[in-house]
Amino acid sequence: MRERAVVLPAIIGPTAVGKTDFSLLLAEELDGEIISVDSRQIYRYLDVGTDKVSPEVRRKIIHHCIDVADPDQVFSVADFVKCASEAVERILNRNKVPIFAGGTPFYFKALEGGVLSDLPSDMNVRRAIELEMEERGREAMYEELKSLDPDAAVRINPNDSHRIVRALEIYRASGKPPTWWYRNNPPSSGGFKMMYIGLNRPRDELYRRIDERVRKQFQSGYPEEVLWLLSNRFDERLPSMQGFGYRELIAWAKGEMTIEEAMAGDVRYTKAFARRQMTWFKRFPVYRWYDLSLISPEGLLQEVRDEVFRQMEARQ
Repeated sequence: MRERAVVLPAIIGPTAVGKTDFSLLLAEELDGEIISVDSRQIYRYLDVGTDKVSPEVRRKIIHHCIDVADPDQVFSVADFVKCASEAVERILNRNKVPIFAGGTPFYFKALEGGVLSDLPSDMNVRRAIELEMEERGREAMYEELKSLDPDAAVRINPNDSHRIVRALEIYRASGKPPTWWYRNNPPSSGGFKMMYIGLNRPRDELYRRIDERVRKQFQSGYPEEVLWLLSNRFDERLPSMQGFGYRELIAWAKGEMTIEEAMAGDVRYTKAFARRQMTWFKRFPVYRWYDLSLISPEGLLQEVRDEVFRQMEARQ
C-alpha cells in the first residue's frame, strides 16, 4: 500500500449546500476522481432520494463508493474504509487526484482511523432482535440495552431503533457489550491525512435550496423509486430504507399520509439533518470555511486548487 502521508482534499458541509457541484469543478481542475463519503449513496437503486450524480456525469468524472451494496446488504463502516482505501490506491496509481466529498461525518472519522474496524455482526441475530422489537417495543429494548451497557445507552438516542438493534446485536453475537469492544480494540486502519474544505451558506438560503431539491426529487421519480423498492421486497425496516424521505414515502405508500405530508416531512427532517451536520463538522480541523453566498465558484476553485497543490507538494 502506498504511503498515506499525502494530503487529500475533502469537501464537507451540510446537505444541499453545493458539495457535489464544487467537487465536480475541482475534479476537472485537478484531473481527479471523486470518492463519495455518503452512507446512503453506497446503496444500489436508491438514486433519486440520495441525489446521486447521473451515470452520464460519472462517465465524465469517475466516482467511487457509490452503488456498492444492495439495500438489504450489511455494509459496515469498515467496508466503507476498505472501499475508499482501495479507490485511493487505484486513483493514485493512475497519477490522478483522489477527492473526498460527502456529508457523513462518521465515515470521515473512520478514514482518519477513528472508529473500530471489526465489530461483531450476525444477520440472523439482527433479524431476531428486529422481530423482538416489533413485539416488545423500542422502549423496552432500549431499557434492556441500558441494563447491559449503560455507557452505550448514553450515546444512543432512545428513538434510534437502528442503533439500539445494532448495539444489542453486538452483545448477543459476542457476549460482550459494545463499550467493551470500543475499549479493547484498536481503531480502523484509515489513516488518511485530510485537507478539509468546508462549504456553507446562510441558513435561510440553505433551507430554500433544501425546499427546492426535495420538490424536484418528488417531481423526478422519488415516489416511484420507493414503490419499486417495496414491490421488489426490500423490507421497510432495513437501515437503507429508514432515511428521511424514504421513511415518509413508505408511510405514503401504506396510505398513512398524503404525498404533500410526505414531502413536508422530508423537508423538515432534511433541515434538521443539515443542522446536525454543521454541529459535527464544526469539530473538524477544517482548513477554511467558505460561504458560497460570498464567493464565486471561479474564485473558490482557484483558491482551493492552489492550496491543494501547495499541501500535496509539501508532503512529497
